Amino acid sequence: MGNCIQTLSERVTLIASDETWIEGNAIQQLHTTAELAGMRRVAGMPDLHPGRGYPVGAAFFSTGRLYPALIGGDIGCGMALWSTDVDARKAAPDKLERKLGNLDAQLDDRWQALASELAPADVGYRQALGTIGGGNHFAELQRIDEIHDPEAVAALQLDVKRLVLLVHSGSRGLGGAILQDHIHRHGHAGLAQGSADCTAYLAQHDGALRYAEANRQLIARRMLDRLGAKGEQVLDVHHNLVTPSVIQGEAGWLHRKGATPSDAGPVVIPGSRGDFSYLVAPIPGEASLYSLAHGAGRKWMRSECKDRLFKRYTPAQLGRTKLGSHVICQDKQLIYEEAPEAYKPVDSIIDSLQQAGLVTVLARLRPVLTYKTRGGCC
Repeated sequence: MGNCIQTLSERVTLIASDETWIEGNAIQQLHTTAELAGMRRVAGMPDLHPGRGYPVGAAFFSTGRLYPALIGGDIGCGMALWSTDVDARKAAPDKLERKLGNLDAQLDDRWQALASELAPADVGYRQALGTIGGGNHFAELQRIDEIHDPEAVAALQLDVKRLVLLVHSGSRGLGGAILQDHIHRHGHAGLAQGSADCTAYLAQHDGALRYAEANRQLIARRMLDRLGAKGEQVLDVHHNLVTPSVIQGEAGWLHRKGATPSDAGPVVIPGSRGDFSYLVAPIPGEASLYSLAHGAGRKWMRSECKDRLFKRYTPAQLGRTKLGSHVICQDKQLIYEEAPEAYKPVDSIIDSLQQAGLVTVLARLRPVLTYKTRGGCC
């Protein structure tokens, strides 16, 4: 267990086994972030990888100041898990794919009323509501492949005979606009706690969280509608946000960038689109800043994926995975960027979290059909 909670410096902790591959630049970004004014603690997760100046897959605790740049532009990015009544025994990927059709278009009149209920009418970027977006966002129908804790799974009202739906998306253009405005006016210096600018940012931040939640719910409901199915939301957890928190008796601000809260109940930690996902029960702790990995974590930079893979795989071949699932992605650049080979094996991430005493595995989920884009993303 000791090897999986590594103290790199007085302020920097890394949750990873000795076998976990983590790029040196990501470690350097942890140390650089730890030097920001008011920063008390920084914790990297086993899915840690370099970001644009700040690492992804990490949590940061500061006092007196908060840092919007640490959260990034996709405020509220996270995952929602839904139970469905889709019969897992009859769920053929090709049939499900035909039923889903194209989910990239803006909401039609039929969905606008629900969108108005879920997201405040004065919030911009409404044309993107109900759409998944690019990058590593996706919506995936999954089978419950293994159950490790039957009582906990039953308590979540999940049924091994039915598919589940995992939706990964965020605040779309709204969060990016909020960050751009902040950087334009304040740069990367952060915001003093209690200042008017800080209060204004937090109001925008909280609005983006609500937008992201609404977006995931609309995506799930649209997919279920296309499938002629019913479902219920089981959980919804943000990965990119800042919250007031108390760490070691000190009040401050806990930032998460690509990190799953471990103090909000069960969560799903997904692999790549050709790997398993895991439903886990977190074991909260200060060593990890009450956070967990949010996925498998990138192994390769996006810019190098196509060069590494295009001689080995066609886009059509990448649309079929070793687990027998299908991937809908008609963006030929994106399907290479998001290929399973570009990510770490999710089992290595889960193993590190288990060895560190941070999670208990409840179930393993197998992908059936992943929707990314039909090529017309708004």
